[in-house]
Amino acid sequence: MSPRDTGRAAFYDAERLVHRLFDTAPSSRTVQLAGAEITLPAEARFASIDAVQDYVRRVLDLPGVRERFPRAAEPVSVRKRRGRRQAHYARRVPVSGGGPVEAEIAIPSDSEGRWALRELVVLHEVAHHLDDTEGPSHGRGFVLTLIELVGLVLGPEAAFVYRVVLADSGIG
Repeated sequence: MSPRDTGRAAFYDAERLVHRLFDTAPSSRTVQLAGAEITLPAEARFASIDAVQDYVRRVLDLPGVRERFPRAAEPVSVRKRRGRRQAHYARRVPVSGGGPVEAEIAIPSDSEGRWALRELVVLHEVAHHLDDTEGPSHGRGFVLTLIELVGLVLGPEAAFVYRVVLADSGIG
């Protein structure tokens, strides 16, 4: 049984601030944050679940991701999720020790769930896959994994945004 995820709501609130910052950045992508002027990277948006699956595979194949996170060697399938309110990650380890680990990301993709077809949401779910700590689902281990993954994939400016917003929100 995993530890209680008591910081989940606070984490999601902070993450929504990160998303809003990316969504409202001017065309120059330059923003002021914590006294620093940074240029946000462009964030990918996906047209389909197949595009998300391809992106997840490419992220897990990045040399820096493979070097840093042992679980990057484990494949992750992506499927459409019913409903529109949340994306989800699930990992099933065979009880008997036989057979492969099954990891899956479920992404809403209907017209009201298209909010999830964005790079930051997908990286959040990939971070769940890569996080090998024993803490809560959105605990310190996950937060550090997400920040590092965002830095490896989107660059240090995006990781800086997460670090600042999460720290200012009392998370991390």
